[in-house]
Amino acid sequence: MLGFLLGLADDAYNTRPLLKLFTQITCGIILLVTGSEITLSYVNIINYVITIVWVVGIMNSLNMLDNMDAISTTVSISIILCALTVMLFHQEYNSVYFIIMLGVMASLSGFLFFNWHPSKMYMGDTGSQFLGVFLAAMGIRYLWNAEPPSGDLISARNLFLPLIVFLMPIIDTTTVVINRLSKGKSPFVGGKDHTTHALAYLGLSDRQVALVFWAVTLMSLLLVVIMEKYLKQWNHVYSILFSAYVLMMFSIFFYAARSVKDK
Repeated sequence: MLGFLLGLADDAYNTRPLLKLFTQITCGIILLVTGSEITLSYVNIINYVITIVWVVGIMNSLNMLDNMDAISTTVSISIILCALTVMLFHQEYNSVYFIIMLGVMASLSGFLFFNWHPSKMYMGDTGSQFLGVFLAAMGIRYLWNAEPPSGDLISARNLFLPLIVFLMPIIDTTTVVINRLSKGKSPFVGGKDHTTHALAYLGLSDRQVALVFWAVTLMSLLLVVIMEKYLKQWNHVYSILFSAYVLMMFSIFFYAARSVKDK
């Protein structure tokens, strides 16, 4: 609810970045207080910091990704599909969260009909901020904290699972931040220097850009199925392969954005 109210206020009054950041941090703190935290470390304060950074990062990533028709919508649908897939493999389909995610995905699917290019309806901060905190919370519960195959608290698998699922928002935000800082600009000021804009400048139509993003996020779904079904015992070979995939995808989109910038 707080994420929705933040987005609504930003759409109506164009709130200041510091106020948005404070509210996003508050969303992270609320999740911590209610028991939703990333448990990667035996040191609680480290878990708290990682959780808040994750929530703030995903809220901003979904917001920044909402810069072209259907991008945030299709990416969010794919992220939810990935989380539902993990729940199915862990036989958690009777959970109330499973029903909630189905409902949100159904709503996004209906919205996509009007959000597809040429868009007749826009998500705005009201939708992207709500989706950001919602997906961040579901990512904590079913991706970050998915039971590792070895039974250990810390597992490389628990690092790669959310990274693969949220790959496109992370790549886009990281690319934008690096490019803007390299030019001495604030990463909090809007612009048309996202990976989506880069693909459009390189000749793709708005629909083709949306399809590219959707294809990459559906590839993430395939990788999640492989991780859950076949990679029961994690080893360093898998870490190397998934790291290579992440670096390859980042390099492709980062290079596309840089090549446009240099023109």
